[in-house]
Amino acid sequence: MTIMLKRAYDLATQTDGERILVDRLWPRGLTKAKAKIDLWLKEVAPSTELRQWFGHDPEKWLEFKKKYRAELKGNPALSELQAISRQKDITLVYAARDQLHNEAVVLKQILDRSA
Repeated sequence: MTIMLKRAYDLATQTDGERILVDRLWPRGLTKAKAKIDLWLKEVAPSTELRQWFGHDPEKWLEFKKKYRAELKGNPALSELQAISRQKDITLVYAARDQLHNEAVVLKQILDRSA
């Protein structure tokens, strides 16, 4: 199955498959109708403390990835996401402006390895 990444503010398309929001907070200024989110899996998002510490600072990226992976160990939401990704095409939806340094990138790497 295919795993894609997309910003919440980008238009949804039919090729997205199941759209799963992986942010702890709902994207600012975006209505639920416009977002077209199939599942909001906020439990898989980084903790509030980790998110605030990281602040999407590229210089903290390597340390963020390490800490986030540690948080995900034993997280039932990650197991749920892995199960879904084995059954159908999915798009991990996130709100961050930085398309290279966000939790969806880390999740995609994990899902690609477990496929």
